[in-house]
Amino acid sequence: MENSFLFQAIIYLAAAIICVPIAKKLGMGSVLGYLLAGIIIGPYVLEFIGEEGESIMHFAEFGVVMMLFLIGLELEPAKLWQMRAMITRIGLSQVLITTAAFFGIMIIFGFSWQISLAVSMSLSLSSTAIVLQSLKEKNQMDSSAGKNSFAVLLMQDIAVIPMLAIIPLLAVAGDTLSKDHHGSPIEQFPGWTQTLFVVGAVGLVVVLGRFAFVPVLRMIARTRLRELFVASALLIVVGIAFLMEVVGLSPALGTFLAGVILANSEFKHELESDLDPFKGLLLGLFFIAVGASINFGLIGENAIMIISITLGILFLKTLVLLGIGKFAKLGLDQNLIFAIGLSQVGEFSFVTYSFASQLQILDKPTNDILMAITAISMTITPLLILLNEKLILPNVGTLEKEEKEADVVDEKHSVIIVGFSHFGSTIGRFLRASGIKATILDNDSDRVDLLRKMGFKVYYGDATRADLLEAAGAHDAKILISAIDSPETNFLLVETAKKHFPHLELMIRAKNRADAYELMEMEVVNIYREHLDSSVRLAKDALVKLGFRSHTVHRLGQNFIKYDEEALKDLVKVKHNQKEYISSIRRTIEMQEQLLSSERLRKFTINDHAWDSEAMKGK
Repeated sequence: MENSFLFQAIIYLAAAIICVPIAKKLGMGSVLGYLLAGIIIGPYVLEFIGEEGESIMHFAEFGVVMMLFLIGLELEPAKLWQMRAMITRIGLSQVLITTAAFFGIMIIFGFSWQISLAVSMSLSLSSTAIVLQSLKEKNQMDSSAGKNSFAVLLMQDIAVIPMLAIIPLLAVAGDTLSKDHHGSPIEQFPGWTQTLFVVGAVGLVVVLGRFAFVPVLRMIARTRLRELFVASALLIVVGIAFLMEVVGLSPALGTFLAGVILANSEFKHELESDLDPFKGLLLGLFFIAVGASINFGLIGENAIMIISITLGILFLKTLVLLGIGKFAKLGLDQNLIFAIGLSQVGEFSFVTYSFASQLQILDKPTNDILMAITAISMTITPLLILLNEKLILPNVGTLEKEEKEADVVDEKHSVIIVGFSHFGSTIGRFLRASGIKATILDNDSDRVDLLRKMGFKVYYGDATRADLLEAAGAHDAKILISAIDSPETNFLLVETAKKHFPHLELMIRAKNRADAYELMEMEVVNIYREHLDSSVRLAKDALVKLGFRSHTVHRLGQNFIKYDEEALKDLVKVKHNQKEYISSIRRTIEMQEQLLSSERLRKFTINDHAWDSEAMKGK
């Protein structure tokens, strides 16, 4: 019973549901949550999954196949072409230099060149899931560190494909395949012939994708049966994976190619939408399988060695990345974020370890040690990022960045704008077009440089510092506008301004109701939820298209915003009492609908027609 498929499925899903929320709550991320779930249900803790559990590998293989298919599906040629310079200059150099460094070290320690190359390629990879999650959570995707990190991760994802193609050749070159190993049907041919088969298979996939797969999907799409469309796409994926297996390559390589081919078609977004619900679950099952297969007995016997090697890998990768960041002219603060964030060994390394182990390039003890090192490096990465953010950057990166920029605010205006990305630049352009000058501050040095080239007078600096606000003329200014995206930074800015410049009229951006509540509790009066006006404007346009008069719609929209903002003052008082909060929201919605209904039934004057575009055209 315990070995049945249903029982195993219950164990996997229950472990994920329990462990992942806990891991995310602790700031560890979902990937580490899945690894933790696998460890708990594995043979060294609760023993729900035995050491010989074949179901683990089935889950792992299917998860990898789907993971690479979805990555291929997201690689649009146009996007790659736009980023080609950064991908090749930053991403490719990271993969090649890191691989060469680890390869040289392993050769010095006496490993064979086949093992050294397989392992060094794996160690050059970083965790896409951890790095992107961290950058998104901290709103750093648009920073120079975020853009360069994305380029490196994208190059690494692409590099996995040639790595998976090279590893079988290492097995052939090293004669590591055992006599009882049953590989592909072409393995009896000479090595150069096998290479020709591989090249031919890849070429065949490309030709079929261009002239057969997409037309077939178009034909299936005409049936308007969604499940048939998804089944057809998966049939293509599995067929290509089987073809790759026949010629001795990883099935995951074939699915990646299938994803790239379908990324060029009109079905890209439909496939992403259909498969997105499965994406996280399949990846989770893969990481659970990895966690369950970690040999903790071996780790306990070699704890000092494993920890030392892990720290050495993190240190070497950080040094290489710092050098690349320096070459890319990143400032010290951005370079530290870039290097420390990418220093761990990534989840794709589990794939290459497994592949090399199946081909007997790596023996089981070596594979277990490498998996332990990778898991530990991923586990401590969030801690390293936190230490960098809290201890290093405030004392080294940011200060040095400001000294380098040496910004002296040489103008003082009645308005100070903090944050000049898309939201802030719109405010600034509108004020300038209306004849109002503003002192503009932004703490992203790369964005400051770009804005200066575009003709804006922007000063680099952290506006949460009272001395910088003082230099920007806060004592004489009338209004402080914060267009910053980060709620935490906004809260800190409000505290600083209220403490040192209480006369300033604060106008603060809020992402949502929750942020608005926090600002209201800080006694901020002028709060601007970033999506409220846009949402109401869209609804107003919809009403006009449905035949409502423009003046009526304008009045309804303004009153809706007015009622909604007034309702916040009551809701903030009960936001910590869920029952009372829900009850208050229901009363608020009913009251808003009644008020707007009475507004809609008011009599119009003859001048109301002046708001209608058709009436305006007739004049």
